[in-house]
Amino acid sequence: MSRISLIILALCLGGVAQPALAQEAPLKRLDTGDDGRGWEAVGRLELAGRGFCTGALIAPDLVLTAAHCLYDSDTGARLDHQKIEFLAGWRNGRASAYRFVRRAVVHPSYVQDGAVAPERVRNDVALLELRHPIRNARVAPFATDVRPEPGQRVGVVSYARGRADAPSLEEVCEVIAKQEGVLVMSCDVDYGSSGAPIFTFDGDVPRVVSVVSAMAEVDGRKVSLGTQLQLPLEVLRAELASGGGGTAGDGPFMAEVGQVRETGAKFAKP
Repeated sequence: MSRISLIILALCLGGVAQPALAQEAPLKRLDTGDDGRGWEAVGRLELAGRGFCTGALIAPDLVLTAAHCLYDSDTGARLDHQKIEFLAGWRNGRASAYRFVRRAVVHPSYVQDGAVAPERVRNDVALLELRHPIRNARVAPFATDVRPEPGQRVGVVSYARGRADAPSLEEVCEVIAKQEGVLVMSCDVDYGSSGAPIFTFDGDVPRVVSVVSAMAEVDGRKVSLGTQLQLPLEVLRAELASGGGGTAGDGPFMAEVGQVRETGAKFAKP
């Protein structure tokens, strides 16, 4: 059994009550404009030619994703954030908006070369400031919310291996456990899903409560891991407000609906 499987078993079984899992919904590919309506603020993050992750717009100029997406998975080196591009609502060769990144901050306690353990997962979150805000009525930023409880229904919208050209929605999965700042969820993720937003559906609109950090197995069953978002996000916002994250040139590039783009299908590891 792998190290991560042992860790997850400890999280799930170490004194944490496990609720009965709800009937989970299958992945739904959001291929058409009707299918994807309301989810345009989820997009692909093109990682300087080193693969892609998933990200979500939480303000007109802020994208939330996983910290490890900002590192080269082979060398561990930090990527040049100026070369990272957010493709809002990317679907079948088109995006609702294209933006390059101006600044990027990762949680100060995140360690890229550490083992996949609770202390790494709970800090695996990053905030990207775009060069230009996305002010497009079709791309409405998501609100965030407090951490969900075990047994609570959640969902995920992500790009991944085998579904890189359009996002997929899993509207019903569940929080299995939470411990040491980590959420263990039954959501179906794969390579490329790193940084994907986890949503709750309480109230009228979906709200982001976590981002996908890793995939693993518990007793042969795939699960996903993510941070309990609220406190890490406060840290990242403060870091940006204090001027952190580096600055990029004020490049002229920005485009809206209708521009077609060729993009590769390499994968960043969750």
